[in-house]
Amino acid sequence: MYHDIVDFALSTPAWLHTVAEVGTDAGLFLFALLFVVAAVRAWRGPARDLALVVAGPAGIVLAYVLSEVVKVLVKEDRPCRGGIATIAACPPLDDWSFPSNHSVIAAGAAATLVLCWRALAWAVFPLAALMAFSRVFVGVHYPHDVAGGFLFGLALAPLFALLLVGAITPAVRLLRARLPRYFPESANPSVAAINRSRMPGSE
Repeated sequence: MYHDIVDFALSTPAWLHTVAEVGTDAGLFLFALLFVVAAVRAWRGPARDLALVVAGPAGIVLAYVLSEVVKVLVKEDRPCRGGIATIAACPPLDDWSFPSNHSVIAAGAAATLVLCWRALAWAVFPLAALMAFSRVFVGVHYPHDVAGGFLFGLALAPLFALLLVGAITPAVRLLRARLPRYFPESANPSVAAINRSRMPGSE
C-alpha cells in the first residue's frame, strides 16, 4: 500500500506536492489558532471551560512525549530508506518511523479542541485525518505509522487534558480573582456567581 500511494503521489502535479509538504505544518498552525479562538470564547465563561482550553495543548504535549518514547522503543526504519523516490526528503537515520508524531499531534489537537468546542468536530477531524495521510503521501511514513499515531493522539491527548483540568481550574479561578480587569465577569453576573460558588471556602 505504501508503494502504491507514493507512486500515485509522484504522478500528481508539482503544486500538489508543495501543498502536501507544507500542509501538515500549516494545519498545525491552524489548530494553534483555533485554540486561541477557543480561549477567547471561554474567557468570560465558567473557569472550567477556560481551564479545558489550557489543558488541551498540555494533553497534546504529553501524548507527543509518550509517542517519542514509543518511537525509541520500536525503532522502525523510515520507509523512504534505500533510495526510494518520494516527494519529501527522507528524515535522518535516527528519526524513527512509528508512530507518526505529526499524526499524534493532529489527532490530539482535533480531539482536545472538540472537548471545549464541540461544533468544530465536523471540520477538525477530517483535517487531522488529511494531515495524517499527507505523511504517507509525501513518502516519510508507512500507513500503519499514521494510523497508529492518529489513534494514539485521539485517545491519549483528551484523556490527559481531562486529567489535568481539575488541577488547572483552581489556578484559573485564582488568576481571575487577582486580575479582575482582564476577566470582566461583571458583564455576566451569572458566570461570576458560578465561579464564586466554586471558589474554595465558598458556601
